[in-house]
Amino acid sequence: MLRWRISILVSAAIAISYLDRQTVSVAFQAISKDIPLSHEQFADLTSAFLFSYALMYAAGGKLTDALGTRLGFTLIMIFWSLACASHALAIGFFSLAASRFLLGIGEGGGFPAATRVVAEWFPVRERSTSMGIINAGTAVGGYAAAPLIALVLLHLEWRWVFVITGCFGLLWTILWRSMYFPPASHPGLSASERAEIESAGEATSPGSAPVQAPTAKIRWVDLLRIRESWGLVLAKFLTDGAWYFYLFWLPKYLYDERGFDIKAVGKLAGIPFLAAGVGCLLGGWFSSELVRRKFSLGVARKLALGLSAAVMPLVLLVPHAPVSWAFVIFSVAYFGQQSWSTLVMVLPADLYPQSVVGAVAGLVGFGGAMGGIAFGELVGWLLDHGFGYGVVFTLAGTFHVIAFLVILLSIPAVKPLDLASRLRYEGGYPGGI
Repeated sequence: MLRWRISILVSAAIAISYLDRQTVSVAFQAISKDIPLSHEQFADLTSAFLFSYALMYAAGGKLTDALGTRLGFTLIMIFWSLACASHALAIGFFSLAASRFLLGIGEGGGFPAATRVVAEWFPVRERSTSMGIINAGTAVGGYAAAPLIALVLLHLEWRWVFVITGCFGLLWTILWRSMYFPPASHPGLSASERAEIESAGEATSPGSAPVQAPTAKIRWVDLLRIRESWGLVLAKFLTDGAWYFYLFWLPKYLYDERGFDIKAVGKLAGIPFLAAGVGCLLGGWFSSELVRRKFSLGVARKLALGLSAAVMPLVLLVPHAPVSWAFVIFSVAYFGQQSWSTLVMVLPADLYPQSVVGAVAGLVGFGGAMGGIAFGELVGWLLDHGFGYGVVFTLAGTFHVIAFLVILLSIPAVKPLDLASRLRYEGGYPGGI
């Protein structure tokens, strides 16, 4: 069906995003020969990316809500591809940090746009499966990054890494413009599939009626009056703090603590991303399957989230395990994290009217990126002050369990929210209804 091809197309964009953001981590040794970097400077580079990523994740949701998914995603991809290529012009730490900042601005709009695609094209019973396919792009991009970048570095100067990866995004934009249109105007959408999509309406759980979307404009401050919004933001803050540590610091950990060279990193560092891809697909499929079997949406989402969080404390064992077992543990952690991430990202579409899904997804992503900044800066400080990776892995291993408890407390029921009544009750709805 057309909607599944669109899901794969968006997954390819996410793959390019994860390829682009891994460039500095994998090419770290080669870059350091021209631009020496300490642990804290490396943390600052990731923070430069994540700070602008956080801001644009929030603004990107509003951007795609305002411009529409097709035009919004086009502008987002072009910007981040050019920002990626700009790294090739870096001559020092500050110019490299500026390019990371620009890359974050572009990439911050990717997942809010993807969430809008899911809300526009998929009925509730298929949303977590679709988001699983899209989120699997993180695994494809992450897996491809190490060997591809290593191959470039073995034959070309490190600056070419950024030029080549930037070109991938521009090529994707051509495909996007030719293939994507909203369901209401897509020339290739069959009548039967159009009827199926239109019948889905707003997100509903089995046995519940759709909740009418508010007619007045909803502001960010209004969304932040809702308990469920804060729960999603805080949960993402905690778990993305751990995820961005795994994502950005794994190659450096292998260089620093396990004695790997660029060939070894290129060969092995992508392995956990294969497990991440399975986690994306299996976590989304498992939750969708429970919905199809007539379990409530709350049970379907929370059971899958709980199982995903339960495997994450295994990372506490990484510093004490042989290399082969360390990669097994990393793989389990990547599996659990991306299963978790898939389900958290679909919750805005489950809970909120389609008109504000992009904005909510943006706020949630903002929280996640700020968590990445906070924990990344802490990691850099801990390592430069002699605390070692053992303390870091101990902290990272607890975040998902705490986040799951936050979800249970802040989202007692996974069902469409009556924002009109909730905001009027909270005294925050502009003009009332």
